[in-house]
Amino acid sequence: MSKIKKFFRNITTEAKFKKAGPGHKLSESTSTQSSNSSKNEFPVVRRTGLSEESKIAAEAALARLQKKRENPAFNTSLAAIQAQVKKELENEKTTAASTSAADSVTVNRESDLDIPKNFAASGVFFKCPLISNDILPRDEWKENIRKFLYEQLEEERGLTACLIIQSCNTNREKIESCVETLIKYLENIITYPEEEKYQKIRMSNRAFCERVQPIEGSMELLMAAGFSQTKQTSPNGAEEDYLVFNKDNVESVESLITLIEALRSAEPIQLELDRNLQVMLPSQAAAKMQLPPSFYSLSAEELKREHQLRAEALERQQMLRTKAMREKDELREMRKYKFAIIRIRFPDGILLQGTFSIYERYNEIHEFVQENLEHSGLPFVLNTPTGHKLILEEDSNKTLMDLRLVPATVLTFAWDSSVLDEINSSPNKDVYLKPEVMVLVQEV
Repeated sequence: MSKIKKFFRNITTEAKFKKAGPGHKLSESTSTQSSNSSKNEFPVVRRTGLSEESKIAAEAALARLQKKRENPAFNTSLAAIQAQVKKELENEKTTAASTSAADSVTVNRESDLDIPKNFAASGVFFKCPLISNDILPRDEWKENIRKFLYEQLEEERGLTACLIIQSCNTNREKIESCVETLIKYLENIITYPEEEKYQKIRMSNRAFCERVQPIEGSMELLMAAGFSQTKQTSPNGAEEDYLVFNKDNVESVESLITLIEALRSAEPIQLELDRNLQVMLPSQAAAKMQLPPSFYSLSAEELKREHQLRAEALERQQMLRTKAMREKDELREMRKYKFAIIRIRFPDGILLQGTFSIYERYNEIHEFVQENLEHSGLPFVLNTPTGHKLILEEDSNKTLMDLRLVPATVLTFAWDSSVLDEINSSPNKDVYLKPEVMVLVQEV
């Protein structure tokens, strides 16, 4: 596995250098070269959010904020946000009755899947630091990973083929079957170097056709192992396609042993779920949270069918049912989703939002909040809408499913009682999120 890691580290570094563009003399103009290098970059479909111009503006705003942090009158933009929040919270109190009526309308319209809603998130996005800093949907990443790996084939065919097998195919059972078969081919060559029957593979062979050929990357692996495709006469007299091993095509037997080890240890290139961090005013979070299709584990057709059955589900809920029956239905409902929206409401009315896998644990939510706090490192608690207090020591390893936080939940933030005196004595006691996070407050 160490050889795989070292190889992957090398090709990642090389890819970053290539992405930076070719070198040039200081006396040369860079305009032509930059335009040429841009053509070779992966097509990037970023999540909807800050544009490049907005990012530059945010960075400039952050720089100004940092210069003024020691000034008691710093951050007039933060003061404006706080004033807006206060106004909206007052409006919330005066319109509580009308809000409940509006919510019922939202629920009634929710089943109409053909009409786009104001989704709580624009989609689900991922990162792959091993390759680049881009933030993309999963399908975009699959294509970019495939393209990235195929670009490395010329440099190191064998180890790259192992990664293609693991990363560019989806059926894990078929991948494992293919890997086992490939290992058997190579082990037979090593164990029986003089046996001709182990030096060739008939491509019409059932095991090869079912286990090896359909798996992307398998042919590249065999070519790297010293096989080449040719036509030979089969025992029944017909001319057929064969893969024939030639020891002259490999450096040594040790190279086959290296490929076997790589086949056994290679793992798919992993994606990291991007939190898609958002900061919102109360008015922006007042509407019922609508989730885009990418949050569901069901297809669009299955989802429509589920909504059609909602009336029946409501009838069942009105029947006398045991606690076990209700919990079973609740778990089945949550399994419709792959991801969940978690919003944290702070005492000043601001909401922090992130995207999580339903199988992530509570400590991930806790860390997400902690890393965005102005008073980072101090203990705090989060309360569920039912009033349950989430305690890090007790709930750390519980999943979002276990805690019933799926598909969308608003948690209420509060400082731990042990640090209230320290917080109250701070000049920024009413500030909860870092200035660089507050800069991301969405425009109304």
